[in-house]
Amino acid sequence: MTLPQTEQLHPNAALLNRGDLITSARALAEGQIAAAAVVRDALGNIAQGAKAMANTIREDGVLHYVAAGSSGLMAAADAQELGGTFSIPPARLRIHMAGGLPTGAEMPGGAEDATDGLLKALGQVQGMDTIIAVSASGSTPYTIAAANIAQTCGATVIGIANNAGSPLLEAADIPILLATPPELISGSTRMGAGTAQKIALNMLSSLMAVELGHVHEGMMVNLRADNDKLRGRAIGIVAGIAEVDPDTAKHALDIAGGDVKPAILIAAQGVSPEQAHARLQATNGILSIALAQE
Repeated sequence: MTLPQTEQLHPNAALLNRGDLITSARALAEGQIAAAAVVRDALGNIAQGAKAMANTIREDGVLHYVAAGSSGLMAAADAQELGGTFSIPPARLRIHMAGGLPTGAEMPGGAEDATDGLLKALGQVQGMDTIIAVSASGSTPYTIAAANIAQTCGATVIGIANNAGSPLLEAADIPILLATPPELISGSTRMGAGTAQKIALNMLSSLMAVELGHVHEGMMVNLRADNDKLRGRAIGIVAGIAEVDPDTAKHALDIAGGDVKPAILIAAQGVSPEQAHARLQATNGILSIALAQE
């Protein structure tokens, strides 16, 4: 029986040698680079997945991230960063990780086979929701069960896997194949497969933000400045786009309650907070269109 690609032995595995850690390090680095490169082959479906995610947010649906093991950690990291980066409300995000998110250094192992609680966890899934299901093998029972439950509810399933023809990709509405080479440490999919998964997940959420108008000329304009680091960043964003000095940008942010988009309109055009919010609402939050309406 032919092993799945994620379980096969890498042809350069013998380069991992405790007597020559520099050569070993070079082999591992090249393995990561090769894994990252395969994401280029999935750009079309990644873009399609990002549009589905954006539609879910527009319709007040929920993005459900589902995975087990190291794939679960990658998925959870992406989900947990969407609030601070793009102000996606927590109510629009759910993380379903087999065995639950670890609170210590120990990762739950057998939980990826336990699907009993999934029906309850996904019981509120609706048609406007999107499920982002991630599994290196593409055959993790927990992830497959979640995808099947989601589809019976009419939700869109984005499946991310590293083996062609795997059950998750077959079940997904939007399959994203990341055909990474075998791992330098055979079966250790936290490495190459995980690297490609992280890139794809970050691309999905970042492209979703672009589609929603949360990114303007490469800047995070849907940022809400609620700590010192983000406030400093927000002042720079407002000053740069509105072409004003930092003090003016800071004042506009204060008036806007820390919201970057209205602060930019206030600083650039002298409108009131109410006018800024009304203009953004009328333009579906697309800053470039709102700025053009002087």
